[in-house]
Amino acid sequence: MSDKQTSSYFRTILILSVAVWLVVMNTTMFNVALPNVLTEFNLSPAEGAWIVSGYSIILAIFTITYTRLSDYLPIKSLLITGITIFGLGSVLGFFAVSFPLLLAARLLQATGAAAIPGLSMVFAGRFIPLERRGRAMAMIASASSLGFGLGPVVGGVVTEYLDWNYLFTVTLFVVLLIPILFRRLPDESVRKGSLDFLGALLTGATVTSFLIYISTFNWLYLALGIIVGALLWLRITRTNAPFIQPSLFKNKEYRLLLYMSYLGFTTHFAILLLMPLMLQNVYEKGPSVVGYIIFPGAMLSAVAAIYVGRLLDRYGNMKVIYLAHGLLLFSTVVFYFLSPLNEYMIMIGYMFTSFGFSSLSSSTTNEVSRILPSEQIGTGIGMKQLIQFVGSASGSVAGGILLELNGLTYSTESFQVTYLFLFILMGLSLAIMFLYAKVSKKE
Repeated sequence: MSDKQTSSYFRTILILSVAVWLVVMNTTMFNVALPNVLTEFNLSPAEGAWIVSGYSIILAIFTITYTRLSDYLPIKSLLITGITIFGLGSVLGFFAVSFPLLLAARLLQATGAAAIPGLSMVFAGRFIPLERRGRAMAMIASASSLGFGLGPVVGGVVTEYLDWNYLFTVTLFVVLLIPILFRRLPDESVRKGSLDFLGALLTGATVTSFLIYISTFNWLYLALGIIVGALLWLRITRTNAPFIQPSLFKNKEYRLLLYMSYLGFTTHFAILLLMPLMLQNVYEKGPSVVGYIIFPGAMLSAVAAIYVGRLLDRYGNMKVIYLAHGLLLFSTVVFYFLSPLNEYMIMIGYMFTSFGFSSLSSSTTNEVSRILPSEQIGTGIGMKQLIQFVGSASGSVAGGILLELNGLTYSTESFQVTYLFLFILMGLSLAIMFLYAKVSKKE
């Protein structure tokens, strides 16, 4: 591949990163508007939660669907289809005058949004040379971190000064990228193959059951998830072209990378839940101030993308994975010991969290693209994205449960107990990282 072509693909990565930033921001900015929605439609918290959790469930299921389809269909076609669906969901949401319409709009948005982060990573893995791929992965991961951080800020300002309907107009800007991507994305031929629709349905049912169980702790959903998961395993081991390739799970290195990704996302999303609650209940800060305190961490992650990418390309994935674990462990220590002092310690702690999280996300994804054969990269990245969504749901729920364990809900002590638990989680991830380093040396 010529240097000119590689440079052109890097500019495409930059445009894809803008799309990732917008759709990821859509994930978190609606959380701020949720109280207004509950009031307007006279909903209970459990009913309104489906606006957020339903979005996450659909996002998780369709992410792996799009990446699996990329093994057969052109990335250009899948991305433009996804953005179009996302745009239609945004238009429907702006005009929603009832809760069913609002929920339908969010689910339609999620169906389209799922194409963008996963396929952006697949594009980088397929078209960017290995020696420069780290920079591309870091750019996409940091766009995602910036979206997570900016979401509450944008959501708070728009909801406060306009109305929650206008949140849908913010993300509608992603539609403007369609003609640019149509021109810049390379043409690919349709490859032979067929999608395992039954395997896709079983995968979706398994993920949905477990995510609903995590949200409700209803044992019925856990039992259903186990049964459907067993059927899924039978399907993928007895089908010639299964939706999920069983050879992925036989790859020990890949499994260890999935474990690290899951624990990293669990930690990050638990912290994203804990910070606003602590700032609101311990330091009595309003929604807009909470957003401004979270914002520096998100900006640091975005700026650091350039340096993380250079580190990946120059020193390799493992050294950045070590760095990411160090940053995340240190951030949990800062939250445990210093967050009770004042709100600025929370801001500093999240700067380490955000930097560490984007470093871990980009380095592990780049490592997946390195260890897997080219025909498995799409499915491998899609499965990693799926595990990360499950981790994000787990982190939010785990943070809420731990806050209530000792009966001191929203007290400084209850937050410290939760931060200590996250430190232990990252310690476990660190042990897995050392095991990965040992296994990879033998390969």
